[in-house]
Amino acid sequence: MISDCANQFHQFTPVLLRVKELEERNIALRNSVICAFNQLLDLKDLNTGVHSTRLAEWAVRVARELNIPEKDLYQFEVAALLHDVGKIGVPDAILKKPGRLTPEEKALMDKHPEYSWSILRMFPDLEEASLFALHHHENYDGSGYPGGLKGEEIPIGSRIVSVIDAFDAMISNRCYRKGLGHEEAMRRLDCDSGTQFDPVVVKCFISIASLEVANVFAATGTSATVVF
Repeated sequence: MISDCANQFHQFTPVLLRVKELEERNIALRNSVICAFNQLLDLKDLNTGVHSTRLAEWAVRVARELNIPEKDLYQFEVAALLHDVGKIGVPDAILKKPGRLTPEEKALMDKHPEYSWSILRMFPDLEEASLFALHHHENYDGSGYPGGLKGEEIPIGSRIVSVIDAFDAMISNRCYRKGLGHEEAMRRLDCDSGTQFDPVVVKCFISIASLEVANVFAATGTSATVVF
């Protein structure tokens, strides 16, 4: 009996190894495609690609502080990395416009979370990340888009991306304005806590960002002390 079981195990071993090899290849391919999309964002808009890489690290750290299980952190990382991949579908004339957008242009810009969702949901096992990207412009008080979700109706991954995305955007130089200083960016996050942002996420992120002021601002090419 034991020898029969051993023979059956040896017969299935090559099959099991082959399945494991295919699974590993699929994961490697998925990760490569994700990296390729991030490189594509760099080609589309240099600030977006570098910005997203910073956000991926922050998202994981905030999620850990909020006791998100380790097995789920990949979804947060991918969502932060590729939350703006839908901007590929927005014309450059709108993305890089130095002045205020017209209502029609803003309507097109506001479609990018839906475009991001439509791309990410095509990846196997990234359904959760795609929803995080879809809702990263929802506001905690329900005034955001595209779904008008409120409070904890908004996925926690989206609430995290919303805070860190806004902070990084505030401190980064753009074609139409200078980046803000650290204290002013922190003040604005705190001011919008409970309206635009989840207060718990804001508190958690501020404690993380405050420890890394010099490194963060060196990466963005702006000053931690100058307020514009």
